[in-house]
Amino acid sequence: MNGPLAFGCGPIGARGDEGRDESLAALNAAWAGGIRHFDTAPSYGDGAGERLLGEALRTWPRAEVTVSTKVGRVRMAIADPYGTDTMGTARREPVFDFTAPAVKQSVATSLERLGLDRLDMVLVHDPDDHLDVALAETIPALRELPEVGAVGVGTTSVPTARELLGVVDVVMIANAWSLTRRDAAGLLDECAANGVDVLAAAPFDSGLLADTSAKYLYRQAPADVLARVRVMAAVCEAHDVRLPQAALRFPLRHPAVTGVVAGMRSPAEVRENLALLDAPFPDGLWLALDQLVI
Repeated sequence: MNGPLAFGCGPIGARGDEGRDESLAALNAAWAGGIRHFDTAPSYGDGAGERLLGEALRTWPRAEVTVSTKVGRVRMAIADPYGTDTMGTARREPVFDFTAPAVKQSVATSLERLGLDRLDMVLVHDPDDHLDVALAETIPALRELPEVGAVGVGTTSVPTARELLGVVDVVMIANAWSLTRRDAAGLLDECAANGVDVLAAAPFDSGLLADTSAKYLYRQAPADVLARVRVMAAVCEAHDVRLPQAALRFPLRHPAVTGVVAGMRSPAEVRENLALLDAPFPDGLWLALDQLVI
């Protein structure tokens, strides 16, 4: 991965074929901007995230790109959790399958959608309630597959990531290491001590840290969180910094974090995030922001 920013395919996958042209433009803008790690999953749009990325991959040099996908979580409870209006969206039963046969089939299907013969990284996706199966079947099955490079876990649960720390190469942690959420601090220390790379996902807390009118963890922001984030935005502004710039940079403060995975839907979002990471940032701002975290 060239640079710390990785392209998360969750939003383009959830939108599906409806936004195909803009999604492909976003992927190509990411490539043109120097992003070389692209993260997806079968559950992102019930396969659409992998198909869209696969379409873009056909025009890029394979040796220069890192692709990660996931196994275990087959279907999301909400088809498009990244959309602007999910409050009234009907929920459906999420689907999980961490058994060895399902994992092997999932990898084969992902390779077909992506048009690849090898996956650089495969993450066990949200195995929080399936740890026994993940340890007994999922991870051993992935280790047996020659088409799979690094094996990791992708989760929002710090205890889950910690439980798998001794058997994975990579940890992707979401919604637990951001400006407002520091639950993963101890986990990151353990990863650093054990030589396990960390990918910090969802740096904007699903939107609120990029736009204070957006959702927080895919739901309406609680009043106390919204008030605190608005104070953070004001503190950033006093230092001539925008809040989303601080949000993107924050995860990289820990030495275990090798990349930040941000979901993006459009070329404009891609260019904005790249510009935010390139802009000057005063290190003294962190102390003021840290004091606002409970």
